[in-house]
Amino acid sequence: MKNLATIIFVLLVQLLSAQNVYLTKVEKTNDNTDKFLFRINEESEDAQYLGEVEVQGFSKDDATTFSLIFKKAKEIGANAISLQPFKNVDGSPQAFNASNYKLNLYYLPKEKFTLQTGHLYLFASSDKEQKISVNKKDYLLSPRSFFSIDVVPGDVYTISTKKLLGSTIKVQPKANEANQYFQVSALKVKSDNTGVGGLNLKSGDIIGLEKSFAEFLSLIYTKQNYK
Repeated sequence: MKNLATIIFVLLVQLLSAQNVYLTKVEKTNDNTDKFLFRINEESEDAQYLGEVEVQGFSKDDATTFSLIFKKAKEIGANAISLQPFKNVDGSPQAFNASNYKLNLYYLPKEKFTLQTGHLYLFASSDKEQKISVNKKDYLLSPRSFFSIDVVPGDVYTISTKKLLGSTIKVQPKANEANQYFQVSALKVKSDNTGVGGLNLKSGDIIGLEKSFAEFLSLIYTKQNYK
């Protein structure tokens, strides 16, 4: 009987902590084969609103969450997303809740996306505080947060995890090169091998992020501003 009670408790915990991703609204569909899902501002004039997707339940595995969102978005031909804040009674936006949020889905012609350059983005892991050094300047990232650095083409940026057996990489941006994105994490991260929203292992616990996934994280993580 004691074992049965334990099993029931475990099942209840798993049920309560389960995450689901739903396509909750479809206004239009678009037939396109774009293999990306980029972040845009809601006020983008050329974006065609298609619908919305809702995430219910918390998960530390943001790569899997994004993969599910990506699949839902492609069901209606979306290639762009934005965060849809929940509203308080007075109409003001509620604080972001990682356990329940909505994303607007859009279609925007490829040529309308602006090439974003001149920045290096660094993300913490989903569950651990991260110490990091960029060109010998130290930063402390809270879980589920990120920051960006303005970069100069041709300059070398040395990123280190500040650990005895940690990782160090060097990044040298080129002129007019797209922004680069990295996540600092001690976790083992597996690629889905699809090339869509996947992760590419760069060096130990410094992971290069694909643009679509990184821009999704920038929606659900907290931005930290450093001088």
